[in-house]
Formats: sequence, structure tokens, C-alpha cells
Amino acid sequence: MSDHAHGNGFAHPQPVSMLLAVFAALVFLTFVTVFQAKFDLGNLEIWLSLFIATIKASLVMYFFMHLGWDKPFNVLVFISAAAFLALFMGLTLMDHRGYQGSLETKIDDPVGVGSME
Repeated sequence: MSDHAHGNGFAHPQPVSMLLAVFAALVFLTFVTVFQAKFDLGNLEIWLSLFIATIKASLVMYFFMHLGWDKPFNVLVFISAAAFLALFMGLTLMDHRGYQGSLETKIDDPVGVGSME
């Protein structure tokens, strides 16, 4: 058994009430995500969705992946990965309007397909 393992075999036992509270927070944030999708928020919609998803991912990493009790180097690896992901997503989203004029027009119903002639 490792040095930091306790009598029940788990390295970081957590109270069931805390895990249920985190689960309830995740379910609540999922409902918030679904609720906010019903509104047309324009550009803010993607940022709000990413913000809610980041909070949910942080809760999962901290409590269920035990990063709150892990070595600081592992926390640094996860935080740096999230920072680079945010950087790359931000750079990608900055030019999303730059190429829209060059896309082909969308045709919903090709000629002759919908008619019964």
C-alpha cells in the first residue's frame, strides 16, 4: 500500500455529501447551459457556453480527478494545458468572420428535387 493511502484503500476519501454536492452543481450548470441556449445572445453565446463548460471541467478535475489533493506539478500541467487551449480557441475564434464571405452559398432545395413535375 502506498504511503498516503488510508485504511479503506483510497488515497483521498471524500465524504459522500461533498461528492453529491459537486454532482448537483454539475447538473445545475448543465441546466443553465441548456437554458441559455434558448436565447439568441449573438457573440456572447459561445463565450458563455465555454465559461460554463470551464467551470464544470474544473469541478470534475478538482474533485473527481483529485487534483485538489495531488502534487502541484500535476495541477500545473492541467492549468497550462487549459491555458493553451483557451489561447488557441481564442485565436481561432478571433477570425471566424474573416472567411465567411468566401464560402459558397448554401442551397436548401436543389432545382427539380422538391417539385413533382
